[in-house]
Amino acid sequence: MSTDQLSVTFFALADPTRRAILAHLAKGEASVTELAKPFKMSLPAISKHLKVLERAGLITRGREAQWRPCQIKAQPLKDAADWIEQYRQFWEQRLDRLDDYLQELQTQEKQDEQQK
Repeated sequence: MSTDQLSVTFFALADPTRRAILAHLAKGEASVTELAKPFKMSLPAISKHLKVLERAGLITRGREAQWRPCQIKAQPLKDAADWIEQYRQFWEQRLDRLDDYLQELQTQEKQDEQQK
């Protein structure tokens, strides 16, 4: 069964721990130990989260001697943001039409009051 990349990205982003890890990596590369510090969970549990992020293409893990730095990869996030952007535009257009309608109602109310 093939899963599309956007679904894999959203699955990875669905967990608050993984989102926090990405927020940390947005500031620069970090080791697994550094990423685990703010969480009350074991290193193997953090590693599982990192594997999900890695499978989604959201991070890469390197190897420099004993240090395995993790880095964020932005492209899957951009793809998700682009997909969401379509819907933001849709809702903005709907809200703009609603605003126009409310303006019409207010204008009509003022005209009705002036005619009294």
